[in-house]
Amino acid sequence: MATEEMPAGTGAVKVPVFNRQGENIGDIEIDPAEFGGKINRQLLHEVVLMYLANQRAGTHSTLRRGEVAGSTKKLFRQKGTGNARVGTRRTNKRRGGGTAKGPKPRDYEYHLPKKAVRAATRMALLSKFLDNEAMVIDELKVEAPKTREMAGVLKALKLSGTSCLVGTAEPDETLYKSCRNIPGVVVAPASQFNAYTVLRQKRLLLTKEALEQLRHKKG
Repeated sequence: MATEEMPAGTGAVKVPVFNRQGENIGDIEIDPAEFGGKINRQLLHEVVLMYLANQRAGTHSTLRRGEVAGSTKKLFRQKGTGNARVGTRRTNKRRGGGTAKGPKPRDYEYHLPKKAVRAATRMALLSKFLDNEAMVIDELKVEAPKTREMAGVLKALKLSGTSCLVGTAEPDETLYKSCRNIPGVVVAPASQFNAYTVLRQKRLLLTKEALEQLRHKKG
């Protein structure tokens, strides 16, 4: 990832533009200021942790000593037997007993301020541009769901075998169906991007329309 703090005055970043045959047909210059102008690693870390926490089911559960089966009677008297003193069979010291301080169902969900989350998304995109991990394709329409066709396009762009986020301007079900069986490839409209989805995939492939949508997105 790019450096932690990048001055807003840094020059324009060039993002290569390719066609479906994998030929470079030009570049698009992007002003870093359009994506916040700087990258804060700590904010990105906190936002990614938030998304991961919000995905947790939190259904883990263990039985405490009051919930396992068994008598609560003391096994034998405290003194006079020559054995170590013991209590109930349900104690966590014994096999089949309850768990001491084990996990119980809980909700891990929490939310950071909306402005911080939106800023982190822009930072994640800027990091892809600065690290040369993003590219633009001039056209990515698919008439019918065909995995082989999309696999050929990705191969021409040298994106085969690597995780890739494909961004479109609008939800495209046909494109989604064409890519869903390709390992590591995720298709999503630009409006649904967040810091986690952008950073999770190694490469970023955007249509021209999606890039323009991201450049002019407010917040």
